[in-house]
Amino acid sequence: MGNIKYDFTVESLGECKVKSPIELSQNYGDFRANYVRDTSFIRNRVNVFNKDDEETDPKSTYLEKAGPREYIYFNPAHVTAGICTCGGLCPGLNDVMRAVVRCLWNRYGVRRIKGIKFGYQGFFAENGYDVVDLDPRVVDDIHKIGGTYLGTSRGGGDRVVDIVDSIERLGINMMFIIGGDGTQRGSLDIANEIERRGLKIAVVGIPKTVDNDLQFIDRSFGFETAVQKATQAVNSIHMEAQSQIGGIGLVKLMGRESGFIATATALASHETNFCLIPEVPFELDGPNGFLHHLEERLEKRGHAVIVVAEGAGQELLAATNATDASGNKKLADIGVYLRDKINEYFAKKNIQINLKYIDPGYEVRASVTTANDSIYCERLGNNAVHAAMAGKTKIVIGLVHDKYVHIPISMATLQRNVVDPESSLWRDCLDATLQPIYMVNNINTVLEKLRKDRKEAEEKALKRLEKVNAMKK
Repeated sequence: MGNIKYDFTVESLGECKVKSPIELSQNYGDFRANYVRDTSFIRNRVNVFNKDDEETDPKSTYLEKAGPREYIYFNPAHVTAGICTCGGLCPGLNDVMRAVVRCLWNRYGVRRIKGIKFGYQGFFAENGYDVVDLDPRVVDDIHKIGGTYLGTSRGGGDRVVDIVDSIERLGINMMFIIGGDGTQRGSLDIANEIERRGLKIAVVGIPKTVDNDLQFIDRSFGFETAVQKATQAVNSIHMEAQSQIGGIGLVKLMGRESGFIATATALASHETNFCLIPEVPFELDGPNGFLHHLEERLEKRGHAVIVVAEGAGQELLAATNATDASGNKKLADIGVYLRDKINEYFAKKNIQINLKYIDPGYEVRASVTTANDSIYCERLGNNAVHAAMAGKTKIVIGLVHDKYVHIPISMATLQRNVVDPESSLWRDCLDATLQPIYMVNNINTVLEKLRKDRKEAEEKALKRLEKVNAMKK
């Protein structure tokens, strides 16, 4: 994406004049935790393969560090905060919510915290959902259960005027929106409408995408938990496959456009023989097709384990062109399709197999977080509060090169993060599975399509960037 010029400039509601109630230090060496200055940054690019390509413009190179400031924009006594969770379930929603509430209450002394029920749908009066008053007593134990305490829904983010009307009526001046790519695009539209009205309301996002497909960040919360649960499923299916004559284990995992969960699970399980992801096309038939290689694997070892991301192989299935309430394209079921095609292939060859198919998707999404994910959620929530109290707006909190930073929503949502087939991650996955680099019969045709898809993605991102720049003028 070399043609895209990023701008990591963080917008703020105004000058910070209120002394923070959090007592920290500005000095190093006094053995006290420190405030973060607005002059502290993290470099975006650490890998520069050609020195001539290195960025020199600070706006496109440096990301502002997150953390508590010595002076803040909002007087805590005047703050009314709002929180909502949007989109599909993801491990860690309750952990993030708990962290936001506790940091607001315990560290800043904010006493008015309102939970919006069922995502953006909770803003609309006709739905009749009551606002929930939140405090530490309410949220202290919610991290011990999966799902979201506030409930969630898809859609509604396009009703920007109605949402901002509701925010005004509730007296909210600090809105925390927990959601994925589409949700954060909606939150940017909300923030722009707030700005158009001349209101001083901070909008801060905590990126929620179990697929790990948000740009720039090292990982999204819930991703590690998803891989942990998915790995358990793969280990179970491997035992089934290994115990049967011609045993085949097939596991479908989340990953609409990005195969990070499937790839990481293949690496973590040590039992996966084929990992099929949206970024790497494959064919079923022919001398270099997937089914032929699966047959070879059974001949050599007697069993096989396949992990497939839900968005993989969609070109093999009939396109529906339908979308869900969030605007996501409805996918055909690659898991069921592969199951049937594998059974059909070996039945025609009169080869005995015993195929077991599982889709642990909803079990994974509703899981309680792993310890490391819970730590991550806690720190994301805390940093979101610090940002909002300092008047930062139109940002999401992310982990970049193991440092917490503010990322403008407009930059984070330009394009989806995907597994690069030329990356060390995918190379290591090939080493783990020992599957062929390509499972297609005419590589030139496939490469041409991949280049075309990459170009279209960049053009789409550039159009979004043009729109962002136009709105700034």
